[in-house]
Amino acid sequence: MAEAEVGDDGYGEDPTVRALEDLYAERVGKEAAVYVPSGTMANQAALHALARPGDLVVTGRRQHIVIYEEGAAASNAGLQLHTVNDDDGTVAPDDVAWAIEAEQHHQPRVGLVCVENTHMPAGGVPWSLDALEAVVRAAGGRPVHMDGARLFNAEVATGTTAQGYASTVTTVMSCLSKGLCAPVGSVLAGPTEVIDAARVARQRLGGGMRQAGVIAAAGLVALRTMVERLVEDHVRARRLAEAVADRWPDAGCDPTNVRTNIIVFRHGSPRVLLEHLEHEGVLAGTIAPGIVRLVTHNDVDDGGVDRAVKAVANAP
Repeated sequence: MAEAEVGDDGYGEDPTVRALEDLYAERVGKEAAVYVPSGTMANQAALHALARPGDLVVTGRRQHIVIYEEGAAASNAGLQLHTVNDDDGTVAPDDVAWAIEAEQHHQPRVGLVCVENTHMPAGGVPWSLDALEAVVRAAGGRPVHMDGARLFNAEVATGTTAQGYASTVTTVMSCLSKGLCAPVGSVLAGPTEVIDAARVARQRLGGGMRQAGVIAAAGLVALRTMVERLVEDHVRARRLAEAVADRWPDAGCDPTNVRTNIIVFRHGSPRVLLEHLEHEGVLAGTIAPGIVRLVTHNDVDDGGVDRAVKAVANAP
């Protein structure tokens, strides 16, 4: 990062940012890409570029754009969210088709369909390519955006390449932080004209950057060296999920469904549990009332998992 060659990204003059955008576009098989500070901004730029104010966006009710972006789709882009069941981490094609057919019955136009891969609240569940293709067919030519914050976790878990997933959708974004370990940043990719519009949206959202190569350099390291190692996180997460299932058999954690790096489960007293875990040197969090989340990543080694397994076994 200290040695990164930099320029003014606001003018498209930062060579390290351009290299990162080109690398990501190549990895996902898209014409162009734009580097942004956060996954939320990547999602919001896609919404701006693909839909128009007043449109409905069909999306799972627990996706990031619904519950973790502070109502930005409405306040920033004037869009309405038509949320559907996504308890298993996917969106049903029939639900998408229903919303589109409803246009013929005086209901608002569906301008966009959004999916999340992997689906965090469902426990980091990756999509199958067949299920994704079915949703895209149901969209009937309307654009589809993939929130692929953890797309490379899906790639490692399923064997479907990031490009294979992305080939089915209009736009895709991925976070370079999280499992890929960069300190900051996400990238959004798609057709050139869509990404041009997303660059305008980025500026309007306050995401224009200057000598951003100092952080884009870490993104290059992430994409070049951190994808293959994600399997280590997945193995450790499965082990931790087994400990959770042993301690709380009725908490909704099925280790066979933990295919990536996220474990979610129910607990009657999350605050008490989190305090216990922290006392034992394990940091965890919640994602909804009564729902605890554990995540493995590059800084959690086998010894860290040993500590967490022991803490879970002795937890209240």
